[in-house]
Parts: sequence; C-alpha cells; structure tokens
Amino acid sequence: QVQLVESGGGLVQPGGSLRLSCAASGRTFSSRRMGWFRQAPGKEREFVGAISRGGGNLVYADSVEGRFTISRDNAKNTVYLQMNSLKPEDTAVYYCGASEYYSGSYSARALYDYWGQGTQVTVSS
Repeated sequence: QVQLVESGGGLVQPGGSLRLSCAASGRTFSSRRMGWFRQAPGKEREFVGAISRGGGNLVYADSVEGRFTISRDNAKNTVYLQMNSLKPEDTAVYYCGASEYYSGSYSARALYDYWGQGTQVTVSS
C-alpha cells in the first residue's frame, strides 16, 4: 500500500511560480514511476508530467513543456513539481500518482495505481 499526500498549492498571479510536493509512505517509492496530473472544473483529469524511478527520464505534456519541471528525492520519498510562468489555464486540482508498471506510456492514467487527494492551484490576478 502506498499513500500519497500533495502540498504546496495556492493562489498565485499570472507569471508567478509554485512548487508542489508529493510525499509518499512505504518502502517502494524508489521502485515506482511518479506522475503529476491535473483536473480543472468540468474537465477530465489530464497528464502534466512524469518521472522515472531513478529520475533520468522525464516526460511532459506539451502545454507545460519548458515551464514545469519534475524532480524526485528517493531518500525523502518525495516528488516535486516546480511550476513557473503560470497561466490562468493552469488552474486545476493537481494530483500525484504512483505507478508500478515498467512499460507503457507515462501519460496513461490507467497505469497509475495510487493517487493523492489533490492540491488546488489557482492562477488569477
């Protein structure tokens, strides 16, 4: 069993930055891919980005490429999402997910076994 807890969300002005954290319980964190997804009101949950077990492989959605950066600290069982140059369209609840799969697309929501409760990010002036 893995429990994930996101933090770091809040209200930020357009062009601002936020860093989200996702802390995982259990001893299997380093053996799991980690992903970030987001869900805006009235929309489906969409892929934001993901990081491989060792951190050497990173994948991002086109909408956030160059603005968002994912990293992980396996010693702290934590994955981060640094968000820069935020836009109003980035407003959503952000979720982290953990996947035990060794193959398949990083962006496939169905491959993530565990989810956090989400943290709200609002970009508004």
